Amino acid sequence: MKKTIMKRILLLSTIAILGLSNSMIAQNVDFGLKTGLNISNFTGGDVGENSLFGFHVGGFAEFKLNKKISLQPELLYSTQGSEVQNSLKIKVDYLTIPLMVKYYLSEKFSVEAGPQASFLLNDKAEFDDSSIPDADIDASSFDFGLNAGLGYNFNSNLFAQVRYNYGITTVGENPDVKNSVFQMSLGYKF
Repeated sequence: MKKTIMKRILLLSTIAILGLSNSMIAQNVDFGLKTGLNISNFTGGDVGENSLFGFHVGGFAEFKLNKKISLQPELLYSTQGSEVQNSLKIKVDYLTIPLMVKYYLSEKFSVEAGPQASFLLNDKAEFDDSSIPDADIDASSFDFGLNAGLGYNFNSNLFAQVRYNYGITTVGENPDVKNSVFQMSLGYKF
């Protein structure tokens, strides 16, 4: 009987703590959308000659743990790649999931860092010569990288970010070729 009472007290305590945690977290969460410019290239090997311009767009949630630290998971569509030769562009499109830890230096400025998982949606080789058809390439279906960046809040809703993504895993079969992406973003918190 004592064990049953203790289990009930433990269960009720756990439910109360989770309920309080959820209500506190719900009050300290911002949701929003962001979009921006990608300047991407491949690093390693001899393939990354010129950068490609692309874009990213998606949503995020910012969980404020305290006044200085937040967690910001994101879900983005990102177009990346590299110009391998003057006439060949390799393009890879990903669904990226960054998990950023943000540290606020002040109310307006933050530094951020965290891992990013990316899932390949599309890959192709585009030739400038129209007589050569575009072709699929054999890019890896998963890419893992590390991000670091800065953020600036213009007001409580509008913000800008700059971020660099360094690829840890390889883009394809060549063991030296990895993603390298510089991003500039504008976002809006609801």
